[in-house]
Amino acid sequence: MIQSIVHIALVVKDYDEAIDFYTKKLHFTLVEDTYQPEQEKRWVVVSPPGTNGTTILLARASKPEQDSFIGNQAGGRVFLFLGTDDFWRDYNEMIKIGIEFVREPKEQAYGTVAVFKDLYGNLWDLVQFNENHPMSKRVR
Repeated sequence: MIQSIVHIALVVKDYDEAIDFYTKKLHFTLVEDTYQPEQEKRWVVVSPPGTNGTTILLARASKPEQDSFIGNQAGGRVFLFLGTDDFWRDYNEMIKIGIEFVREPKEQAYGTVAVFKDLYGNLWDLVQFNENHPMSKRVR
């Protein structure tokens, strides 16, 4: 059996500002942006550069009760983990363009990690796994 997690939905306030952040600041690829007239919404999918794995579906809040989840999808915990093949390259670039880090870089047993906020306040780990860590093979 072969299965995979294809998308993770991320509730956003506005499609275009979310696309701008993910493609211009994080250098993600815009995989799809399709208008769905029957539901009056767009199907917007982005992906980190150089990967064919799980993508992020940028899902605009469409009901008032969804608004409170924008920027707080994990209740204040780190929600998403952006693996990199060069931590310091990406960290320095992100600092240069104004990405806010809420936890400074730290060497851990599994690799180098720092926590940043996306445009709405969701917390992300930027992480480079050590070569001997099982996840290191997934970030190449």
